[in-house]
Amino acid sequence: MTAPRRRGRPGHDQDAVLTAAVRLFNERGYDATSMFDIAESLGITKSSVYHHISGKEQLLQMAMDRALDGLFEAAEEVRDLDVPALDRLERLIRRSVIVLAERFEFVTVLLRVRGNTEAEQHALARRREFDAVVTELVKQAQAEGGVRPDVEPATAARLLLGMVNSLTEWYKPRPGGAGSIADAVTAIAFDGLRL
Repeated sequence: MTAPRRRGRPGHDQDAVLTAAVRLFNERGYDATSMFDIAESLGITKSSVYHHISGKEQLLQMAMDRALDGLFEAAEEVRDLDVPALDRLERLIRRSVIVLAERFEFVTVLLRVRGNTEAEQHALARRREFDAVVTELVKQAQAEGGVRPDVEPATAARLLLGMVNSLTEWYKPRPGGAGSIADAVTAIAFDGLRL
C-alpha cells in the first residue's frame, strides 16, 4: 500500500508551512506574524499557503497539538508500567524533557499562549489536563510512601513542570543533548521530593 500523495509543490507541504509558521511565531509572536510573512519565508504566494491550511489559527492549533500530543504520548508510555508511582512520575518528567527537546519550537509556541483565541483556550485546557495527570502521580507516590507528605501534590506538579518548561528560555536543542538535561532535571527535582 502506498502512502497518500501530498498536494502542493515539493518542499512546500503542510509540514513545511507549519514549520515556517512556528519559526515565525517564536521570532515575532503569533499576532505579529501574517500569512504573507509565512508565504514569503517559504518563497511562495499567500494563496499557495492557503492550499495547505485554512488560516493562521489552524497553524497555531496544529503547533500546540504537536507539543501536547507528545506530552500525552509520554503519559501513556508510563501509565501502565508495573513500577512504583514515583518511578512512573520520574520517567514522565524525564520523557517530558525529551519531548520538549524534540519538539522545541512547538512547545515554545504552546508555552506562550494566553487563551486569547478558541485554539489557545483548547490548548490551555489540555495543559491543565496534563497537569492533573502529573498531580495524580504525585498523590499516588505520596500514598505509596515515595514522596514527602508535606508537599502539596498540585504544587509539586507545577514545580516539576515549571522546571521542564523553563528549558525553553535557555536550552539550545542539539542532537543527543537532551538526555543529560533530562538526567539533571530529574536528579535535582526528585532528590528534593523523595522521602
